[in-house]
Amino acid sequence: MKWITRSHVHVDRVACPWLITRFIDSAAEFLFVPKSKVLETAEKEKAIPFDTPGAALHHRENLCTFDVIIQEYGLTDQALLRMARIINAADTDRLAADPLAAGFEAIAVGYGLRYPDDRENIMRQFEVYDALYAWCRLDIVSEPS
Repeated sequence: MKWITRSHVHVDRVACPWLITRFIDSAAEFLFVPKSKVLETAEKEKAIPFDTPGAALHHRENLCTFDVIIQEYGLTDQALLRMARIINAADTDRLAADPLAAGFEAIAVGYGLRYPDDRENIMRQFEVYDALYAWCRLDIVSEPS
């Protein structure tokens, strides 16, 4: 299936493709276009738009798109929910909400500078997200009940 979002990816627009490929659609194809073209191109390409104004999969109240996708697809993996707290804090400029958020925001900025091509950027960052998810799996085991 095709998925589409705004170009110049950052935290949420890397986290969402990672989430989609790892938990929803392993054969996903991602398109990145200017913000003003997302919905129009989505219709032409029969792609699912995300993280863009007017899309069903977009920020809602205090939720970033990563959170919204988790809700919409009924994902309940506890490590993924722990990861969502980090992604949300980094993406919504509430860096104090999670101790890892500022570092994750810094990594996103660094990757954006090093890899301005969106496809290359997300492919390189997927390993970082895989590592974060692995850490989250350990972190939930050590959280007090």
